[in-house]
Amino acid sequence: MSNALSKLLETRDWLMADGATGTNLFNMGLSSGEAPELWNVDEPEKIRKLYAFAVDSGSDLFLTNSFGGNASRLKLHDAQNRVHELNRVAAALGREVADASGRTVVVAGSVGPTGDIMQPMGTLTHELAVEMFHEQAEGLKAGGADVLWLETISAPEEYKAAAEAFALADMPWCGTMSFDTAGRTMMGVTSEAMVAMVEKLPNPPLAYGANCGVGASDLLRTVLGFTSQGIERPVIAKGNAGIPKYQDGHIHYDGTPELMGEYAVMARDCGATIIGGCCGTMPDHLEKMREALSNRPRGERPTLERITETLGGFSSASDGTGEDTGPKRERRGKRRG
Repeated sequence: MSNALSKLLETRDWLMADGATGTNLFNMGLSSGEAPELWNVDEPEKIRKLYAFAVDSGSDLFLTNSFGGNASRLKLHDAQNRVHELNRVAAALGREVADASGRTVVVAGSVGPTGDIMQPMGTLTHELAVEMFHEQAEGLKAGGADVLWLETISAPEEYKAAAEAFALADMPWCGTMSFDTAGRTMMGVTSEAMVAMVEKLPNPPLAYGANCGVGASDLLRTVLGFTSQGIERPVIAKGNAGIPKYQDGHIHYDGTPELMGEYAVMARDCGATIIGGCCGTMPDHLEKMREALSNRPRGERPTLERITETLGGFSSASDGTGEDTGPKRERRGKRRG
């Protein structure tokens, strides 16, 4: 198994991840409701271009086009029997782009939620979830992914099932949850609770943290929630490029490249090691993020007040872990767009 990410983490004090998948693919012609994973086979040049966006912008790792590549989600497109194929090709295309870059670039096999609710609240059993995640993991492994990358998870039960599946695949992994409901995941997990869960896993991730959510300010508050607990594993921060707004028939994120550069530096100063963007993060955002991370020295750990002054107010008064009230601004904000 590849240890490319581990080696980079040993020699660098920050790494830059990639940006959006959906936003870039929609700009290439993906239709609403269409499964992006089918493009791995039907539009491989566009997927290579997606990956090249990240590499050419300075990313040290990028995620494969396989977020919805599990049997449950692919069943919506009558493609549940193509899990291994679509994930293998997603990773193989990434391997091509990474290997042609002339430097070490990590191919991270994206694994999103199943889309089902697990027992006891829903019908998805632990055993079936493990089976689905394992099937996807084996496809990504066969295609040459360096590491598996669990993202946008809300339920701790699903996170644990994926960890078990990745152990069966004998693959290193990273995992993020999405804190989008008053500082918690949709299923009520706080940053504090995530740390406690991860550190007890039999097969813990190389790095973990937060992605997506409702904006960069909220995400950085969550990162502070992780790092305030004195954890030693690298923390991941992948925030959205601002807030989505509907303009001229398209969803547009209002975060400028310059603002994302500020976010990247503040994420590093908050204690994050792997820093990237999520929904709305385009190549020009990534370029500014890389420039800021490369040229600006480390600063003091940002206060909540400084975060809101620079990036805007929080969507809720608290993240559920303490008396961390701060400026509040209503926000609405899942695929890693």
